[in-house]
Amino acid sequence: MAENGRVLPINITSELRHSFIDYAMSVIVSRALPDVRDGLKPVHRRIIFAMLELGMTPEKPYKKSARIVGDVLAKYHPHGDTAVYDALVRLAQDFSTRYLLVDGHGNFGSVDGDSAAAMRYTESRMTHLAIEMVRDINKETVDFQPNYDGSEKEPTVLPSRFPNLLVNGSSGIAVGMATNMPPHNLTEVIDGVIMLIDQPDATIDDLMTVIKGPDFPTYGVILGRDGIKKAYQTGRGSITMRAVDTIEEAANGKMRIIITELPYQVNKARLIEKIADLAREKKIDGITDLRDESDRKGMRIVIELRRDVRPQVVLNNLYKHTQLQTTFGVNALALVNGQPKVLSLRELLYHYLEHQKEVIVRRTRFDLRKAEARAHILEGLRIALDHLDEVIALIRASATAEIARTGLMATFSLSEEQAQAILDMRLQRLTGLEREKIENEYRELQRLIAEFRAILADEAKVLEVVRKEITELRDKYGDERRTRIIAAVGDDWNEGDLIQEQEVVVTITHAGYIKRAPSSTYRSQRRGGRGITAMGTKDEDFVEHLFITSSHNNLLIFTNRAKVYRLMAYEVPELGRTAKGVPIINLLNIEQGEKISAVIPVSQEDLSSDDYYLFTATRNGIIKKTSLSAFSNIRKVGLIALGIREDDELIGVRLTDGAQEIIMGTKLGMSIRFPESDVRPMGRTAAGVKGVTLEKEDEIVGMDVVQPDTTVLVVSSKGYGKRTSIADYRSQTRGGKGVKTLNVTKKNGYIVALRVVRDHEDLMIITNTGVAIRLPIDEISIKSRNTQGIRLINLDDDSEVSSVARVATSEVDVLEDDTSES
Repeated sequence: MAENGRVLPINITSELRHSFIDYAMSVIVSRALPDVRDGLKPVHRRIIFAMLELGMTPEKPYKKSARIVGDVLAKYHPHGDTAVYDALVRLAQDFSTRYLLVDGHGNFGSVDGDSAAAMRYTESRMTHLAIEMVRDINKETVDFQPNYDGSEKEPTVLPSRFPNLLVNGSSGIAVGMATNMPPHNLTEVIDGVIMLIDQPDATIDDLMTVIKGPDFPTYGVILGRDGIKKAYQTGRGSITMRAVDTIEEAANGKMRIIITELPYQVNKARLIEKIADLAREKKIDGITDLRDESDRKGMRIVIELRRDVRPQVVLNNLYKHTQLQTTFGVNALALVNGQPKVLSLRELLYHYLEHQKEVIVRRTRFDLRKAEARAHILEGLRIALDHLDEVIALIRASATAEIARTGLMATFSLSEEQAQAILDMRLQRLTGLEREKIENEYRELQRLIAEFRAILADEAKVLEVVRKEITELRDKYGDERRTRIIAAVGDDWNEGDLIQEQEVVVTITHAGYIKRAPSSTYRSQRRGGRGITAMGTKDEDFVEHLFITSSHNNLLIFTNRAKVYRLMAYEVPELGRTAKGVPIINLLNIEQGEKISAVIPVSQEDLSSDDYYLFTATRNGIIKKTSLSAFSNIRKVGLIALGIREDDELIGVRLTDGAQEIIMGTKLGMSIRFPESDVRPMGRTAAGVKGVTLEKEDEIVGMDVVQPDTTVLVVSSKGYGKRTSIADYRSQTRGGKGVKTLNVTKKNGYIVALRVVRDHEDLMIITNTGVAIRLPIDEISIKSRNTQGIRLINLDDDSEVSSVARVATSEVDVLEDDTSES
């Protein structure tokens, strides 16, 4: 080391230590980490500020990206042009940035990993949200510092009128530390800021009621909330992300996996290449074809499967071996007062709120100074107008402007600024209208000055301004959440915490397609109407199960092979009325050959209770009663509901309290009523006992629980039906032949359903062609047991009734229909 011509010895270890620390801090503060206040690194901040200075606002035409890069390099960022352009490109990529800050025109890359076109080819301008980042920057809301050579001034931070660090996230690698912040939903984050304003002592759990979790621009799914909660509490955590996929049946009968959304930052081209390698090396067996059918309408990766493989098994292997399932390692590291710090969710919101308070205070001080200065000028003009003749005489008698200004100041006790304003006043200001404008402006300024002073004197008013402005921004730019959060195995949280409870209609087709829709989707019609389409089905498919339940209830799904599976109602995809649904094998591990025979919706509280039973009936007339609590722990692969013979199948399940009466109906028009107490409670795997003696070729088509003040409804395959008083069915001993309940003829067809109904309910009838009609039960005539019934629905020649369900009229709007009875 040389000093004054002398060479001084130094310790190389000490020199390296100090030099490296200086370098590390330079990288940390000036390059790699975002500021907690505006969520931007220096390069992003300089890009946005340079675009503002160039006038590249949303309403202006696009300008070449090279123009922006050149300006940033020349004035603020003395680094490589590639670094600046890459940062600009990321701000314009809708698959990288949740809320775009740069509006790009041209090729800015793709989710396949394609790089953007050269900056001389692309064009850019600011987005409306980028304008919100710099709003009020010219009102001394933030500090400015000299640029690298002292020739320009640049902001040390942007006003950032929305919480950009949480909303758009950030990633960067410094020296010895790194940050990785996921993006979030703008509406949720602003709601979190508002909660912190209203409840300064709000906890992480409180904030998580509004900020559900990250919200990625590429949609996708997050598994579980444990990783989210840990990241929000400590600033570090691991979030499991998964692609959105469905399993559907192709025209040739084979199954295929359709991928429509990918986890954040997953390269689609590399993912497809990885899947192809796994299939080629037989590490994943059963894939016969793989193609990318993505277009400008959306993503669609198709994976064709062999007939003999189970789609869910292939999908689970893809989750394990590819980036269809990956993790996002949260590291909420940001600069706080120039120092790197790992922050919790509450700390992130707190520091942003403190920044906004400072922005509002500094803006209000600026506006107050401007208002006071203008009011001071107007006070002088008002004095001049009140003494107009004297002012004119004084000015005319003055030899120079300086003499006139001095005379005005002395005569009317004016300041130099007021006197100069009077000298500069145009003659048109002397008109009556102009004088009135001056008075109105002065009164408005006095009101504003009082308002500004009140804000500066009260922090609560500052927070109210922040709340008002951030709420307006949320209402203007907020959107729906893209990334769904679902429960993970072992998670003590479930997806229902995020879903509003409501009445829903769940439908399941004969071919195994399931969906749900709000009950208001279907509306009541008069008897004999043509109905509305309930579900779009294939020609050979039809709706087989339809029921009303709460979106938060458990669905116990029983199959014809007497196995039971459990599904939450909200886990069933919500689709439109005419959509056919999704294959139920997407949601349950149903084995080949199994068909849904009954679905029992129950609440979680009832499921763990010993006060209820499940009463089951098979097609051959075998019945059984089992405690509901025996079904509280159902595995993914299902549970055996009862022992059953090879030539029999489960046709009905009902929830009872153990002391009811049961009524059963047969295809050929017979029925039997008997007390439930005739059947003792049995274990889950027991076979059961005989419920009715059947004639040859007859079988059970319906089983229900007898209720007081009810009637027995039967519906035939040709659309006929009737109600019969429950008193017409005498109680018998189980195992008998029963009594006739409908006169079965060629005209009305065989019985397809027997239900116990009340007058205030509605009836939903579904045909095998997917047509539905909803009609009030009290409009169906009450007839004796041995009659043919009346027509309930008009059917085409190739249509038959396939399913019947009861609906309470409180859940629907009654639509008056003048269709005539047939």
